[in-house]
Amino acid sequence: MSSMTFFIVLVLIIAMLFLVLNFALAPYNPYQEKYSIFKYGFHSFLGQNRTQFSIKFFIFSLVYLLLDLEIISIFPYSVSEYDNSIYGLAIVLIFTIIITIGFVFKLSKNALKIESRQSLTNLKKSNTYLDTFSEN
Repeated sequence: MSSMTFFIVLVLIIAMLFLVLNFALAPYNPYQEKYSIFKYGFHSFLGQNRTQFSIKFFIFSLVYLLLDLEIISIFPYSVSEYDNSIYGLAIVLIFTIIITIGFVFKLSKNALKIESRQSLTNLKKSNTYLDTFSEN
């Protein structure tokens, strides 16, 4: 088995493992707004239009940018894997560990948690709003 075939199989196994872990551990919290039909003049999330933009979305984009740059930085190493020595592998591993430590630090500080603006009162209001349109 060549090393490229090994990497393809390894990536497929890791992807399937993460997919199974996501289905097993991710919370499933559906509510009526998620499953409602979007119609003209009807806002899917009532009371959320024209509000201030949360800084949490900016933090998400920065984390995505960092992880995207990490992938771009590691790509040349993976292309020239036959010419790299153990020194190159050590540098890539140190770089990946530093990025991972930063990501875990962000997760531990709950910096990537966005609070939902949905509440029971909003859902009750939206239910009556939907009922008035469904009667017509």
